[in-house]
Amino acid sequence: MASKSPAPHVRPWIASYPEGIDWAVELDIRPVHEQVLAACAKNPSAVALDFLGGTTSFGELASKIIAFAGALQREFGVKKGSRVALMLPNTPFYPIAYYAVLRAGGTVVNCNPLYTVHELSHIAENAGAEVMVTLDLQQIFEKAEKLVQAGHIKSLVVCHFPDALPLVKKILFSVAKRRDLARLKASPIADRISHFHTMVERGEPPTAVVIDAQTDIAVQQYTGGTTGLPKGAQLTHANIAANMSQINHWGCGLFLPPAKIVAVLPFFHIFAMTVCMNVPLCNGTQVVMLPRFELKALLNLLTRTRANVLPAVPTLLNAVARAEGATSEQLASIEVAISGGAALSNEIRAAFGKKSSAILAEGYGLTEASPVVCCAALRVPSKPLSIGLPLPGTDIRFVNLETDTPVGIGEDGEVQVKGAQVMLAYYNEPQATADAFMDGWLRTGDVGHMDEDGYVFLVDRIKDLIISSGFNVYPRTIEEALMAHDAVEEANVIGVPDDYRGEAPIAFVKLRDGASITADELKVFLAERISKIEMPREIIFKDTLPKTLIGKLSKKELREEYAQSTATT
Repeated sequence: MASKSPAPHVRPWIASYPEGIDWAVELDIRPVHEQVLAACAKNPSAVALDFLGGTTSFGELASKIIAFAGALQREFGVKKGSRVALMLPNTPFYPIAYYAVLRAGGTVVNCNPLYTVHELSHIAENAGAEVMVTLDLQQIFEKAEKLVQAGHIKSLVVCHFPDALPLVKKILFSVAKRRDLARLKASPIADRISHFHTMVERGEPPTAVVIDAQTDIAVQQYTGGTTGLPKGAQLTHANIAANMSQINHWGCGLFLPPAKIVAVLPFFHIFAMTVCMNVPLCNGTQVVMLPRFELKALLNLLTRTRANVLPAVPTLLNAVARAEGATSEQLASIEVAISGGAALSNEIRAAFGKKSSAILAEGYGLTEASPVVCCAALRVPSKPLSIGLPLPGTDIRFVNLETDTPVGIGEDGEVQVKGAQVMLAYYNEPQATADAFMDGWLRTGDVGHMDEDGYVFLVDRIKDLIISSGFNVYPRTIEEALMAHDAVEEANVIGVPDDYRGEAPIAFVKLRDGASITADELKVFLAERISKIEMPREIIFKDTLPKTLIGKLSKKELREEYAQSTATT
């Protein structure tokens, strides 16, 4: 455990901290699996996981973690340094496998089940993961099967999806959805498949593993796919535990029992892994899960469980706020909604506020920081449009994009971070690691500034910055202006080559159901809100806008689509 003495003259945010929060608090860096097993021992009869009405107690969670860790050691030789890939949606299998890998001494490599086989191949090969834990749902299993056939993975541990369901749903699934399950015995790799339930049933305890929290890697999280092949951010046990500790101090008891945390965001994403799983479970707090976001399922979950903390992304909050079927009564149990993963527009904030009286706190982070760096207060209101204040034990500075020198209060610059949650390095990427840091500070690639009270405001991503006629044009500014129109539901802006300006902004817009407006009418509306330099060269209307799995609007697909369309014409 370690802490730093605050220097208020360079940390203006400390004066704005809510009462009771100390920037220099000592952070708990015990490995996360040790913390969760301690929580299980403290109250074994309490409910740890709720999955579609089926529950797992903390005692059951601990016994399965221990048994699976022992099986991983004995059957696959998992030890310190072993990479184990997890390709699982939100089910009880995920936390069991995650903590078991860590208890066995291994490193978790998260894999998005919606990735293509090509994308998964790069991650598996780069990480050197020999074992993958996955599901027997056909659409997921067939990808894992191909990874084994291609030689990227040696062995699979397969979880039987119906085992995660409560009894009645398990029976119904086995009858009505049988075709959705892979036929494992008929698989060409059947001899390289182990069954999760068989491994756990053996109940063999693992051998002891001594973990150095500061240097041993807990999670190798792949990131940066929009700028080339994903890189493996190496997060130590201390990185992950420190960020949990920072969030706990910031929450002032929010994540303690009898709270219930909604986990609709996928655990394999760093935001959900930390905020929806690690923080609550290590506090002995119940996690209520959904395998994916569906509005009706989420509303039913809230009604049934009365969960009170909702980590979310802006598009999820927007869907809830705009849905006619979502009533204030159904959302009444939510006390705090935490928005992350993308910028939260004032329009979404206002729309959600009409449906829910919950505190809506925007946070900010990145994979390389485990991930949370800043957050609005979780118990009292914060400044609107701000991503809040740096967490305890976290330092932030802003650096001029041209001179690489720190800038003052109110001046825009690249956001750079220091703190115990910052990654060790990128795996086998010395140059990328060197490029990710400046004088020991993590470069975020985001542009923003801090006001006199220490509140942080983001402007945009450096890589999304559009240089038009020599001026910096930030897509977020244009997107915010578009979202201010009542007819606009979603907006995403990219930069494209322009013979005259060098680059020009192009706006993609999804209108609300039943709304109608022309591009020219929308430009007239924008003219009062943005400059001529910022005015989109073209506004393209689409029925849907591409998103990442956690619901973040994606520019990558729009760039590819626009490039293809211009090449064709």
